[in-house]
Amino acid sequence: MSRPGTGKALRGSIGTYVGVALIVVWGLAPCYWMIVTALRNPADTFSTTLWPSNPTLQNFADALDPSAKVNFSRALVNSVIIAGATTAIALLVGVFTAYALSRYDFRGKYFVTGIILGASMFPVVALVTPLFQLFTDLDWIGTYQALIIPNISFVLPLTIYTLTSFFSELPWELEEAARMDGASRGQAFRMIMLPLAAPALFTTAILAFIATVNEFLLMSQLSTEKTAPVTVAMARFTGTDPYVTPYASIMAGGTLVMVPLVVMVLIFQRRIIAGLTAGGVKS
Repeated sequence: MSRPGTGKALRGSIGTYVGVALIVVWGLAPCYWMIVTALRNPADTFSTTLWPSNPTLQNFADALDPSAKVNFSRALVNSVIIAGATTAIALLVGVFTAYALSRYDFRGKYFVTGIILGASMFPVVALVTPLFQLFTDLDWIGTYQALIIPNISFVLPLTIYTLTSFFSELPWELEEAARMDGASRGQAFRMIMLPLAAPALFTTAILAFIATVNEFLLMSQLSTEKTAPVTVAMARFTGTDPYVTPYASIMAGGTLVMVPLVVMVLIFQRRIIAGLTAGGVKS
Protein backbone atom coordinates (compact mmCIF):
# COMPACT_ATOMS: atom_id res chain seq x y z
CA MET A 1 0.00 0.00 0.00
CA SER A 2 1.49 3.33 -1.04
CA ARG A 3 1.93 6.06 1.51
CA PRO A 4 -0.30 9.16 1.30
CA GLY A 5 1.18 11.82 -0.92
CA THR A 6 3.43 9.43 -2.86
CA GLY A 7 1.41 9.77 -6.07
CA LYS A 8 1.35 13.55 -5.78
CA ALA A 9 5.12 13.67 -5.24
CA LEU A 10 5.66 11.37 -8.23
CA ARG A 11 3.51 13.54 -10.47
CA GLY A 12 5.42 16.59 -9.25
CA SER A 13 8.75 14.94 -10.10
CA ILE A 14 7.54 13.91 -13.54
CA GLY A 15 6.29 17.43 -14.19
CA THR A 16 9.65 18.84 -13.13
CA TYR A 17 11.58 16.55 -15.47
CA VAL A 18 9.21 17.26 -18.34
CA GLY A 19 9.60 21.00 -17.79
CA VAL A 20 13.39 20.72 -17.67
CA ALA A 21 13.37 18.61 -20.84
CA LEU A 22 11.25 21.19 -22.68
CA ILE A 23 13.57 24.01 -21.61
CA VAL A 24 16.64 22.05 -22.72
CA VAL A 25 15.09 21.27 -26.10
CA TRP A 26 13.96 24.88 -26.52
CA GLY A 27 17.46 26.16 -25.74
CA LEU A 28 19.53 23.58 -27.62
CA ALA A 29 17.37 23.02 -30.72
CA PRO A 30 18.66 26.16 -32.53
CA CYS A 31 22.25 25.21 -31.67
CA TYR A 32 21.72 21.69 -32.98
CA TRP A 33 20.15 22.98 -36.18
CA MET A 34 23.06 25.38 -36.69
CA ILE A 35 25.56 22.50 -36.38
CA VAL A 36 23.50 20.30 -38.72
CA THR A 37 23.33 23.05 -41.34
CA ALA A 38 27.06 23.70 -41.00
CA LEU A 39 27.75 20.04 -41.80
CA ARG A 40 25.47 19.94 -44.84
CA ASN A 41 26.41 20.22 -48.46
CA PRO A 42 25.55 23.78 -49.54
CA ALA A 43 23.13 22.36 -52.09
CA ASP A 44 21.16 20.80 -49.21
CA THR A 45 21.13 23.91 -47.02
CA PHE A 46 17.34 24.11 -46.89
CA SER A 47 16.79 20.41 -46.30
CA THR A 48 14.35 19.69 -43.45
CA THR A 49 15.92 16.42 -42.30
CA LEU A 50 17.03 16.28 -38.67
CA TRP A 51 20.54 15.12 -39.57
CA PRO A 52 23.15 16.36 -42.06
CA SER A 53 22.48 15.55 -45.70
CA ASN A 54 25.73 14.57 -47.44
CA PRO A 55 27.83 15.69 -44.44
CA THR A 56 30.95 17.67 -45.26
CA LEU A 57 33.50 19.89 -43.53
CA GLN A 58 33.87 22.11 -46.59
CA ASN A 59 31.76 24.85 -45.00
CA PHE A 60 34.26 25.15 -42.16
CA ALA A 61 37.12 25.27 -44.65
CA ASP A 62 35.31 28.00 -46.59
CA ALA A 63 34.71 30.00 -43.42
CA LEU A 64 38.39 29.79 -42.42
CA ASP A 65 39.78 30.29 -45.92
CA PRO A 66 42.45 33.03 -45.57
CA SER A 67 42.01 34.02 -49.23
CA ALA A 68 38.29 34.70 -48.82
CA LYS A 69 36.93 38.23 -48.89
CA VAL A 70 36.18 38.00 -45.16
CA ASN A 71 39.12 36.83 -43.04
CA PHE A 72 37.26 34.89 -40.35
CA SER A 73 40.43 33.72 -38.61
CA ARG A 74 41.46 37.35 -38.12
CA ALA A 75 37.96 38.10 -36.86
CA LEU A 76 38.32 35.37 -34.23
CA VAL A 77 41.57 36.96 -33.04
CA ASN A 78 39.91 40.38 -32.99
CA SER A 79 37.05 39.07 -30.85
CA VAL A 80 39.49 37.55 -28.37
CA ILE A 81 41.45 40.82 -28.17
CA ILE A 82 38.36 43.01 -27.79
CA ALA A 83 36.54 40.72 -25.37
CA GLY A 84 39.67 39.96 -23.35
CA ALA A 85 40.63 43.62 -22.93
CA THR A 86 37.06 44.61 -22.13
CA THR A 87 36.70 41.89 -19.52
CA ALA A 88 40.03 42.65 -17.87
CA ILE A 89 39.37 46.40 -17.59
CA ALA A 90 35.76 45.89 -16.46
CA LEU A 91 36.88 43.49 -13.72
CA LEU A 92 39.70 45.78 -12.59
CA VAL A 93 37.38 48.78 -12.25
CA GLY A 94 34.35 46.78 -11.15
CA VAL A 95 35.99 44.94 -8.26
CA PHE A 96 37.14 48.16 -6.59
CA THR A 97 33.83 49.91 -7.25
CA ALA A 98 31.85 46.97 -5.89
CA TYR A 99 34.08 46.81 -2.83
CA ALA A 100 33.54 50.50 -2.10
CA LEU A 101 29.77 50.32 -2.62
CA SER A 102 29.38 47.30 -0.37
CA ARG A 103 31.95 48.21 2.31
CA TYR A 104 31.43 51.92 2.91
CA ASP A 105 28.45 54.13 3.66
CA PHE A 106 28.77 57.55 2.06
CA ARG A 107 26.47 60.31 0.93
CA GLY A 108 25.00 59.60 -2.50
CA LYS A 109 25.77 55.88 -2.37
CA TYR A 110 22.34 54.81 -3.58
CA PHE A 111 22.30 57.55 -6.21
CA VAL A 112 25.59 56.21 -7.61
CA THR A 113 24.19 52.68 -7.60
CA GLY A 114 21.09 53.88 -9.43
CA ILE A 115 23.18 55.64 -12.07
CA ILE A 116 25.19 52.46 -12.65
CA LEU A 117 22.06 50.34 -13.04
CA GLY A 118 20.44 52.98 -15.24
CA ALA A 119 23.45 52.95 -17.55
CA SER A 120 22.96 49.25 -18.16
CA MET A 121 19.41 49.89 -19.41
CA PHE A 122 20.32 52.62 -21.90
CA PRO A 123 19.45 51.52 -25.46
CA VAL A 124 22.53 50.78 -27.55
CA VAL A 125 20.92 52.04 -30.76
CA ALA A 126 20.72 55.54 -29.26
CA LEU A 127 24.51 55.59 -28.86
CA VAL A 128 25.45 54.60 -32.41
CA THR A 129 25.32 58.07 -33.98
CA PRO A 130 27.04 60.06 -31.18
CA LEU A 131 29.78 57.44 -30.77
CA PHE A 132 30.34 57.26 -34.51
CA GLN A 133 30.64 61.07 -34.66
CA LEU A 134 32.94 61.18 -31.62
CA PHE A 135 35.30 58.49 -32.85
CA THR A 136 35.30 59.99 -36.35
CA ASP A 137 36.45 63.31 -34.88
CA LEU A 138 39.16 61.45 -32.94
CA ASP A 139 40.12 59.42 -36.03
CA TRP A 140 39.44 56.23 -34.08
CA ILE A 141 37.07 54.47 -36.47
CA GLY A 142 38.40 50.98 -37.09
CA THR A 143 40.72 50.99 -34.08
CA TYR A 144 40.61 48.61 -31.14
CA GLN A 145 40.04 51.38 -28.61
CA ALA A 146 36.88 52.44 -30.47
CA LEU A 147 35.57 48.88 -30.04
CA ILE A 148 36.76 48.27 -26.49
CA ILE A 149 35.68 51.49 -24.75
CA PRO A 150 31.94 51.24 -25.62
CA ASN A 151 31.90 47.58 -24.60
CA ILE A 152 33.41 48.48 -21.24
CA SER A 153 30.52 50.86 -20.62
CA PHE A 154 28.07 48.03 -21.39
CA VAL A 155 29.58 45.26 -19.28
CA LEU A 156 30.81 47.42 -16.38
CA PRO A 157 27.32 47.87 -14.83
CA LEU A 158 26.80 44.09 -14.95
CA THR A 159 30.21 43.57 -13.36
CA ILE A 160 29.59 46.09 -10.58
CA TYR A 161 26.07 44.83 -9.85
CA THR A 162 27.13 41.17 -9.64
CA LEU A 163 30.22 41.83 -7.52
CA THR A 164 28.43 44.28 -5.20
CA SER A 165 25.79 41.67 -4.40
CA PHE A 166 28.54 39.17 -3.62
CA PHE A 167 30.77 41.49 -1.59
CA SER A 168 27.79 42.52 0.55
CA GLU A 169 27.52 38.95 1.86
CA LEU A 170 31.21 38.41 2.65
CA PRO A 171 32.26 38.13 6.30
CA TRP A 172 33.91 41.49 6.89
CA GLU A 173 35.10 40.20 10.29
CA LEU A 174 37.91 38.42 8.45
CA GLU A 175 39.14 41.70 7.01
CA GLU A 176 38.93 43.36 10.41
CA ALA A 177 40.87 40.49 11.98
CA ALA A 178 43.60 40.87 9.35
CA ARG A 179 43.76 44.60 10.08
CA MET A 180 44.16 43.88 13.78
CA ASP A 181 47.04 41.53 12.94
CA GLY A 182 48.89 44.38 11.26
CA ALA A 183 47.77 44.11 7.65
CA SER A 184 47.00 47.29 5.77
CA ARG A 185 43.59 47.74 4.14
CA GLY A 186 45.08 46.95 0.76
CA GLN A 187 46.79 43.81 2.05
CA ALA A 188 43.61 42.62 3.75
CA PHE A 189 41.67 43.19 0.54
CA ARG A 190 44.26 41.45 -1.63
CA MET A 191 45.01 38.46 0.60
CA ILE A 192 41.66 37.91 2.34
CA MET A 193 38.72 39.35 0.42
CA LEU A 194 39.83 38.73 -3.18
CA PRO A 195 40.36 34.96 -2.68
CA LEU A 196 36.90 34.75 -1.13
CA ALA A 197 35.46 36.60 -4.11
CA ALA A 198 37.13 34.32 -6.67
CA PRO A 199 33.90 32.46 -7.67
CA ALA A 200 32.09 35.75 -8.31
CA LEU A 201 35.05 37.15 -10.24
CA PHE A 202 35.22 34.06 -12.41
CA THR A 203 31.49 34.13 -13.13
CA THR A 204 31.50 37.83 -13.91
CA ALA A 205 34.48 37.44 -16.25
CA ILE A 206 32.70 34.74 -18.28
CA LEU A 207 29.47 36.74 -18.50
CA ALA A 208 31.34 39.89 -19.54
CA PHE A 209 33.39 37.99 -22.13
CA ILE A 210 30.32 36.37 -23.71
CA ALA A 211 28.38 39.66 -23.72
CA THR A 212 31.26 41.38 -25.52
CA VAL A 213 31.64 38.61 -28.11
CA ASN A 214 27.89 38.80 -28.85
CA GLU A 215 27.85 42.56 -29.48
CA PHE A 216 27.02 43.41 -33.10
CA LEU A 217 25.30 46.76 -33.62
CA LEU A 218 28.07 49.10 -32.51
CA MET A 219 30.81 46.78 -33.76
CA SER A 220 29.36 46.85 -37.27
CA GLN A 221 29.50 50.65 -37.34
CA LEU A 222 32.83 51.25 -35.62
CA SER A 223 34.97 48.48 -37.11
CA THR A 224 36.75 47.96 -40.41
CA GLU A 225 37.75 44.76 -42.19
CA LYS A 226 40.97 44.59 -40.16
CA THR A 227 39.33 44.99 -36.74
CA ALA A 228 35.91 43.40 -37.34
CA PRO A 229 34.91 40.80 -34.69
CA VAL A 230 33.24 37.50 -35.51
CA THR A 231 29.67 38.79 -35.34
CA VAL A 232 30.41 41.41 -38.00
CA ALA A 233 32.52 39.02 -40.09
CA MET A 234 29.71 36.48 -40.29
CA ALA A 235 27.29 39.17 -41.44
CA ARG A 236 29.72 40.04 -44.24
CA PHE A 237 30.11 36.50 -45.56
CA THR A 238 29.60 36.28 -49.32
CA GLY A 239 29.26 33.23 -51.52
CA THR A 240 30.11 32.59 -55.16
CA ASP A 241 26.82 34.27 -56.12
CA PRO A 242 26.45 37.77 -54.62
CA TYR A 243 22.67 37.35 -54.65
CA VAL A 244 22.67 34.11 -52.62
CA THR A 245 23.43 34.23 -48.89
CA PRO A 246 25.93 31.47 -47.92
CA TYR A 247 23.92 30.19 -44.97
CA ALA A 248 25.98 27.00 -44.63
CA SER A 249 29.23 28.97 -44.25
CA ILE A 250 27.57 31.37 -41.83
CA MET A 251 26.37 28.44 -39.72
CA ALA A 252 29.90 26.99 -39.81
CA GLY A 253 31.27 30.29 -38.53
CA GLY A 254 28.63 30.40 -35.81
CA THR A 255 29.53 26.86 -34.77
CA LEU A 256 33.23 27.77 -34.55
CA VAL A 257 32.32 30.61 -32.19
CA MET A 258 29.71 28.74 -30.16
CA VAL A 259 31.47 25.45 -29.45
CA PRO A 260 34.47 26.87 -27.52
CA LEU A 261 32.16 29.03 -25.38
CA VAL A 262 29.86 26.10 -24.62
CA VAL A 263 32.81 23.85 -23.76
CA MET A 264 34.25 26.55 -21.49
CA VAL A 265 30.93 26.96 -19.67
CA LEU A 266 30.51 23.19 -19.26
CA ILE A 267 34.03 22.80 -17.87
CA PHE A 268 33.66 25.65 -15.38
CA GLN A 269 29.95 25.29 -14.65
CA ARG A 270 30.56 24.55 -10.96
CA ARG A 271 32.44 27.81 -10.51
CA ILE A 272 29.82 29.72 -12.47
CA ILE A 273 26.96 28.36 -10.37
CA ALA A 274 28.94 29.01 -7.20
CA GLY A 275 29.55 32.59 -8.24
CA LEU A 276 25.91 33.22 -9.17
CA THR A 277 24.50 31.76 -5.95
CA ALA A 278 27.22 32.54 -3.39
CA GLY A 279 25.74 35.87 -2.38
CA GLY A 280 22.14 34.77 -2.57
CA VAL A 281 21.74 33.21 0.89
CA LYS A 282 22.78 35.03 4.01
CA SER A 283 23.90 32.82 6.86
